[in-house]
Amino acid sequence: MPSERPSVRGVSGVGRYAGAAPPTRVQVSINPNDGSKKEEVEEGGCRSWFRKMCPCCCEPQASNSYDVTDKVEVVPFTPVADKDPPKFLPLTNGNEMEEVKLCVRAVDLLSSQSGQNRTEHHTDAFHGDELVLRRGQAFQIQLELSRPYHQDTDSMHLDLKTGPLPIVSKGTHIIVPLVDDLEDDRWEAKIVEQIGNTVKLSVNSTPKAVVGVYALSVTTCSAKGGDVTVHEAGKKVVMLFNPWCEDDSVFLDDDDERNEYVLNDTGRIYYGTEKQIGARTWNFGQFQEGILEACLFLLEKSEIAPAGRWDPINVVRVISAMINAQDDYGVLIGNWSGDYSDGTSPAAWSSSVDILKQYHEADGTPVAYGQCWVFSGVTNTVLRCLGIPARSVTNFQSAHDTDVSLTTDVYLDEEMEPINHLNKDSVWNFHVWNDCWMARPDLPPGHGGWQAVDSTPQETSQGTFRCGPASVNAIRAGQVFLKYDTPFVFAEVNSDKIYWQRNLDGTFAQIYSEKKAVGHFISTKAVGSDERDDITKLYKHSEDSEEERISVETASRYGSKPDTYSVALAEDVKVEVTMDGEGPHMGADAHLSIKVTNLSSSPRSTALRSQAAVMYYTGVLKATVKKETLTIHLLADEEKTIDWVLPYQLYQDQLVDQAAMMLTLSGRVSETQQVLAHQTTFRLRTPDLEVKSVGDAQVGKEMSAKISFTNPLPRTLQGVVIRVEGLGLQKGHKVVVGDVGANSTVRVTEHFVPTQPGLKKLVVSLDCKQMSQVHGVADILVLEA
Repeated sequence: MPSERPSVRGVSGVGRYAGAAPPTRVQVSINPNDGSKKEEVEEGGCRSWFRKMCPCCCEPQASNSYDVTDKVEVVPFTPVADKDPPKFLPLTNGNEMEEVKLCVRAVDLLSSQSGQNRTEHHTDAFHGDELVLRRGQAFQIQLELSRPYHQDTDSMHLDLKTGPLPIVSKGTHIIVPLVDDLEDDRWEAKIVEQIGNTVKLSVNSTPKAVVGVYALSVTTCSAKGGDVTVHEAGKKVVMLFNPWCEDDSVFLDDDDERNEYVLNDTGRIYYGTEKQIGARTWNFGQFQEGILEACLFLLEKSEIAPAGRWDPINVVRVISAMINAQDDYGVLIGNWSGDYSDGTSPAAWSSSVDILKQYHEADGTPVAYGQCWVFSGVTNTVLRCLGIPARSVTNFQSAHDTDVSLTTDVYLDEEMEPINHLNKDSVWNFHVWNDCWMARPDLPPGHGGWQAVDSTPQETSQGTFRCGPASVNAIRAGQVFLKYDTPFVFAEVNSDKIYWQRNLDGTFAQIYSEKKAVGHFISTKAVGSDERDDITKLYKHSEDSEEERISVETASRYGSKPDTYSVALAEDVKVEVTMDGEGPHMGADAHLSIKVTNLSSSPRSTALRSQAAVMYYTGVLKATVKKETLTIHLLADEEKTIDWVLPYQLYQDQLVDQAAMMLTLSGRVSETQQVLAHQTTFRLRTPDLEVKSVGDAQVGKEMSAKISFTNPLPRTLQGVVIRVEGLGLQKGHKVVVGDVGANSTVRVTEHFVPTQPGLKKLVVSLDCKQMSQVHGVADILVLEA
C-alpha cells in the first residue's frame, strides 16, 4: 500500500533552467497559523513558482490542520544578469508532470521461444513468440517504467482477464498483487530485479487457473489518492494445463511418459484385425504453426464457459464432442459409406495438422471426412496441445452396444435364423479411441489415472455425441455406475456375446453365451519406442479368470438386462476391513484385519483375492505391491478374522506423497455364487513432531521452543527441511537439517520474541523426499508486556 505522507516528486523535466546546478533536497516547514500571505513570503520565489506550475504536488494546507513536514525536491537557480525570463529546456512531450507520475512505458513478456519462460514451462516447441505458459508455475515479465519504482510510496498490480465477461469470482479476472514473498497456490507477483526504470517481476499462477487466452494489463499508482494509470500489454498470454505440476490434476509423475504423452508430436495408430495387426505413423503436430490457435478456437467455439476451463474433466468432455461434427459443427464429419467424392477419404489422412488448420481457417466449417482413427488422431493432438497427457488406443474385436444391456446381443428366430431388424449390436474389427491422464476427484478413490475418451460419434451422452472421460480402473472392475459413459466403454472391451432365440409365444430365451468374443489386443504405442504396447490388462482381467467374471456380472446388474446372469441364491456372507487405533505406521509392517462373517445356518467357503496398491492422494493408483488369495471356510454363523500383513520391504520404495494405500478384496461364495467385493483406503501414518515451549511467554520478551523428531525408518532421510512459523510469535522460515540417519533423532531449539498477546500457535512441519505430512504444533499463551 502507498504511504499516506505527501509524495516525493521527481524533478526531471520540471522547472529545469539552462545551466542550473544539480537538484538538492530541502525541507520546508509550513505553519498554517501564520496565514497564507506569510507562507508565500517564507517559501521563496522558487516554491511559489512550483506551486503554480504543479498545484497537485503542493496542495495548500487546511487552516485547521496540524503541523506537517512537506518534503519536496527543488532546483536552486541564479537569475540571469540581464534579468531576461528564465529559459526552459524543451520537454519531450509537452507535459511537465509526465516524468514524475509513475506509469508503464512498455511490457516485455519475455516470451521468446528459446527464453527462460518458454523453456522452463516446456512450451519452447510451440511455434512463434507468444507467451505460452503452464499453470501452477512461476514466470517472469519485465516492465519499463516512467521512473524508478519506490516501494514505500508507489503501488502496482497486474490484471489478467479471459473470456467475454471476466469476473473475479469466476476465476476469469485475476488480480495479481505485488508481495514481498511468493507463496505456492496463489496468484502473486514479486520484484526480483530493478535497474533504474526497469523492473522484472516473478509471477505465480495457481494450479487451478482457467486454461485459455488472457489479456494482461499493469495498473500503477504513485501514492494514495494519486493518479492511477493502466497499461495494456498488447500481446496475449496463453495458459495451459501442467503435467509437471504436482498440484495440477493432470500431473503425470514420470519424465519418460510426459515426453511421450505430452511432448511427442508423432505416434503410431494400430488397425486391422486381431490376427493381422497393422500400424501407421500419425503426425499429431501439436506444436506446429497455427495448431495452438486452432485448439484455442475449438475451446471458444464449444459449449464450455470460460469459468469451467480450469477442470480437465469438463475440457475433455467438450473436446470429445467438438472433434465430431454430428451435432455441434465440430471438426470432422464421419463417413463410413465408402463414397468420399466430395471430401478426403479417411484413409488418406496421416496428420492432424491439415485437418485442424482447415477447420480454423474456414471459421469452424467441418472437414470431410473421418473415421475412428482420424477422430482419435485429432483428439490426441488437441489434448496434448492443451497440456493433457493423451494417447491413441486401439481395441480389436470392439463391441458396439446400442441398448445399454452391457452385452452384445444376437437375436435368432424359431428356425435359428438371424432377426436382422433386432440385431443392432455389432462387433467392429477394430476401433480407436484415446486415453487421457488425470485425477478424478468426482469419483471414489482409486479411479484417477487413465481415462477413456472417444470422439467417434456412436451413441449420445447427455444428448450429445461424445464419450468419456471414463475411468479405466472402473471399466476393469465393472463399476459402470461411475461417470462418464463407463457402460459403453465396458461393453466395447468386455461384454459377452449373448445369443437369444425367439419362442413360439414371442418371448426370447438365452441359448448360448460367448465369453471371449470382444476386447482383444488393446494396443497403444510404447513409451520411447515405436513398438506396440499391449494394455489389455489395464482394461480387463484375464479372460475366464474369477475376477473377470465378477466384473462382467457386476456390470450387467446395472444394464438394461440385469437378469442375464444367474443371481446369487443368497447373500449371507459379509466382508469388512478394520484397523487398530490410528492405523499402520510408516517404516513398519502394515497390519489390517479382514473380518468375514457367515450369516447363514449353513457352511460357506470362498477364495478371497486381495491386492494392495500404492495410491496418490488424488485417487490415481501407482503400483501394486502385494497380491494373494485367501481360502476361507466358514461354519454356520461363524465369524473369522484374518490378520493381513503388508511387509515394509514391499512398499518402502513405492510410496508417494501422503503415503496412501488401497486394499481391494474380491471373491465368490462357492455354495451361493454370491460375489464378494470390498475396497479400503488407508494411510501409513508418519510420526508427529514434538514441539514444546520453554520459558515465560510475554510480548517483547525472548523465549524459546524445542522441536524434536525421530526418524522411524530403517533408512536415511535425505535433505530434511523443517519449517517453523507462528503468527504473532515469529515469521515463517526454514531450518535446513540435512540427512537424518535411520532411527536417529533431530533436536532444534528456536528463539523468538512474541509480538502479540493471546493464545498463539507455533506450527512446525518437516519435509523430505522419503517422507511428507510430518508436522507438530505448540499452543502458547502470550501475556501482555
